[in-house]
Amino acid sequence: MQPIMDTSLWLAHKRRALIHPVDGADFLMRRAAEDLADRLGAVERKFAKAAVLFCQTSAAADVLARSGKVADLARVETAAAFLNGAAGLIAPPETVPFEPQSLDLVVSLLSLQAMNDIPGMLIQIRRALRPDGLFLGAFAGAGTLAELRESLLAAETELYGGVSPRVIPFTDVRDAGALLQRAGFALPVADVETVTVRYANPFALMADLRAMGETSALADRSRRPGTRQLFARAAEIYAERFSDPDGRIRASFSTVWMSGWAPDASQQKPLKPGSAKVSLKTILEGPDGH
Repeated sequence: MQPIMDTSLWLAHKRRALIHPVDGADFLMRRAAEDLADRLGAVERKFAKAAVLFCQTSAAADVLARSGKVADLARVETAAAFLNGAAGLIAPPETVPFEPQSLDLVVSLLSLQAMNDIPGMLIQIRRALRPDGLFLGAFAGAGTLAELRESLLAAETELYGGVSPRVIPFTDVRDAGALLQRAGFALPVADVETVTVRYANPFALMADLRAMGETSALADRSRRPGTRQLFARAAEIYAERFSDPDGRIRASFSTVWMSGWAPDASQQKPLKPGSAKVSLKTILEGPDGH
């Protein structure tokens, strides 16, 4: 499979962001952690063993610890630096370092979008879950940075007569649901939340992306550095197409949430076709046939 992401470069960007933190730049992770707390709060059960995979921060692990629903919690990161002195496991990216059927809950926040084999990762997660174990994941989805993508493409076409990819492709919410089914999860659910963030100008947005460690890590990226002329023209196009009356520009961030359960005989099953005792026609017509 031809890799889409240069995972080593993405991790280098993440390590750089860790070394040079910018106050407030983690707003997407904080928002995802708050959403995780709400979703976990709606699940009326406790989990003997849980794992948090490749989140680069303690945000997800902190939510699970505060929930009181997890007895044993393990963090997995690609490097000790991301653990920041906390206990955890070090593993290569796109691996799930647990025995089959050894976990009751797996959580992944804002890292799946950087993986080349999302279906393979989901299959590993499902295999690591005990029957009726739960997976909760969130990643950047389709629509994220759509304004920046359009502005860069337009500027590069205008200046150079061609384009090179500069914003990574993002998975659509419908594809996310299909990926869960393909991986063998029961009761799969995928939904999306889009938030619009306003910036003084496109360069402030790009600075935030750098502080998040989310600048382009495409394997097929252009090896020619973007010029000042390119980014200046892209900023002009951005302001022309995506600014508000006060001059501030808009940036979209879409988070796709996935949830699925490892299959178990105790789970609800859909009725077999033709097994209903009352027809839809009868319900719609009413008892008098009208």
